[in-house]
This record gives sequence, C-alpha cells and structure tokens, in this order.
Amino acid sequence: MLKEILFALWFFLPAGLANMIPVPVAKIPGLSKLNAPLDFGATLNGKRVFGANKTWRGLIAGIIIATLTLWVQQHLEVTFRWFGDMIFEFDYDQLPTLVLGPLFAFGALGGDAIKSFFKRQRGIAPGSVWLPYDLIDHIVGAAIVALPFVAFSGITYIVVLVVWSLLNLAISYGGYLLHIKERPY
Repeated sequence: MLKEILFALWFFLPAGLANMIPVPVAKIPGLSKLNAPLDFGATLNGKRVFGANKTWRGLIAGIIIATLTLWVQQHLEVTFRWFGDMIFEFDYDQLPTLVLGPLFAFGALGGDAIKSFFKRQRGIAPGSVWLPYDLIDHIVGAAIVALPFVAFSGITYIVVLVVWSLLNLAISYGGYLLHIKERPY
C-alpha cells in the first residue's frame, strides 16, 4: 500500500506542476500575446465561462512543464533503476511521454477551468477561495485523464488528494511570501 501511495504521488507530479506553472509564467515579460483567455471572452448567463485568468499562455506552459517533468521522471527511473524498483510496479519509462505529459496538463488545467466555470456561475469572484474544490480540481482532472494508463485504489486516490492539497496550500503560501502571488491562497 505504501508503495502504491508513493508511486501515485510521484505519478501526479507532472499534473501538480502543470497546475502551478501558470502563475509564475504570467510574470514573464514578452508572453503577453499568449494572454488570450481560453473562453475567448464568452459568457453564459451573463457571466464569463472560465474567466480572464484561464489563458492559452497558462495551458501551453502547463503542457510544456508536464511533458518535461514526465520526461525527467522517466530518465531518472532509467538512470537510477533501484529507485524505480523500490516504488514502481511496472515500467514507468514505457509511458508515452508525448501523450501522457500533455494529458496531465489538460486534466489538471481542465479540472481547474471546470471548477472556475462553476465558480463564475455561482457568482464567486476570481481569486476567491472555494474550498475544497480549489485544492483538488487539478488532481481529479489529472486522475481522470490518466485512467487509461494506470488506476489506483480508492484509498490511494484519497491520500493523493490530501497530500497534494496540503502541498498546494504550502506552495501557494510560499508564492505569496516570494511576492509571486497576491494572496496566501
């Protein structure tokens, strides 16, 4: 059971990083051309579909970081076979990097966008906290798109949600302390 939980945490790292990368990437000068909203400004019931903060820049950055992270993970697993043997129950390096990497980003950021849709429809302001959904949206989305590649036990998914939620809170607070984010969460 511990092996499965450790593997699941490792497995969802690309999705977790894809979820986090849009905030610091928004600070990079010269990328403003990619700042177009995913919903193209569309509205439903007089409210934005996803909102201005869900951008093509964030999605592209998420795809790149998730794919690179998966590639590095696979390289580490091959290079340090003992590490992989301790945690993995199958050939991790055989996962299709150029398929699963982007899928992690689409799952994580898609889960976040869907959550934003419901926040907008409920009248919750962008940037406002909506617990627990703000903490789990990306992992739920990533878990759904990853099902064709690997499925975990129910308890493992629960542990992954709790651990990634706590990591999300800690990293968000760190981003606030480093002046990358405007709010602690």
